[in-house]
Amino acid sequence: MTQPTTIRRVPGPQPRLPEPLRTALTLVATGIPVLPLRQGKVPFGNCHQCARNACGGRPNMKSAGPCRCPGVCHAWAAATIAPAVLASPAWTAAWRRAVSVAYHPGGAGLTVVDLDDAGAIAWARETLPATRTVATTRGEHWIYRGTMTSHNAVRPGVDIKSAMSYARYLGPGAGTMTVLPDVVRALATKDHSPVRPALQAVAMPARSEGGECPHRTPAYLERGIAMAEQRITEARSAVHATVYRTFLAVLSRHGRCGCFTDAHMTRLFTAAQAKGETLRHCTDAWTNARTTLGL
Repeated sequence: MTQPTTIRRVPGPQPRLPEPLRTALTLVATGIPVLPLRQGKVPFGNCHQCARNACGGRPNMKSAGPCRCPGVCHAWAAATIAPAVLASPAWTAAWRRAVSVAYHPGGAGLTVVDLDDAGAIAWARETLPATRTVATTRGEHWIYRGTMTSHNAVRPGVDIKSAMSYARYLGPGAGTMTVLPDVVRALATKDHSPVRPALQAVAMPARSEGGECPHRTPAYLERGIAMAEQRITEARSAVHATVYRTFLAVLSRHGRCGCFTDAHMTRLFTAAQAKGETLRHCTDAWTNARTTLGL
């Protein structure tokens, strides 16, 4: 447990701290790594030096951060409990623009079972041991003590957020937090769980040989890619799920012919990363979509 964070006061009127920063300071005092979220409830984009993974793609490191960049970069890897970082110029500017606070569950020794709808909540109540519960916009977060690898779409409406992921802070919740059960860990290995491929899978060609091209003109494919980019960019919640569903839709229509190229795939990855997705998340979503379609 870290020591409570203190802020030195100077004589005279004190500027009012932004609400997200005040919440963040309360969390870091209990050892929970935090990061600001901008409009759309997504992390801030990488700084100029780190844009488009020019720095080498720190989110893909196997350690759980923190990001070494002085800016609020690399989504979950930026999460920190250091008061000096929170008070730095780059972070102060971000907190002024922030609309909410996120935290890195894995960095706090926690796992969040993100239940996105009523069906997922009903499943959890029948299957999982009771624990601390936090209401979300459309569902609930069930929070357990213990960490594991993060997985998206382990079953309909259910994501697991722990190591190398972030969750929006929506209040302390209700109930007593219990130890991460084996039934949650087992979700990552069930047959219905998405395949967790090696990162090298991103180099696989997006198309399958022998498919018949359905495109009458190149403009048809271009319009499809542009619509997919727009869908990802306009996502306001459930960004992980939106990216996966968009990849799945694009590949189901364009993935079996020679028209689809790595350049098109890069455009979709770029749109997803602009919403705060890491390269690893993009790679996993892409390969999971290919696996689902048998490509």
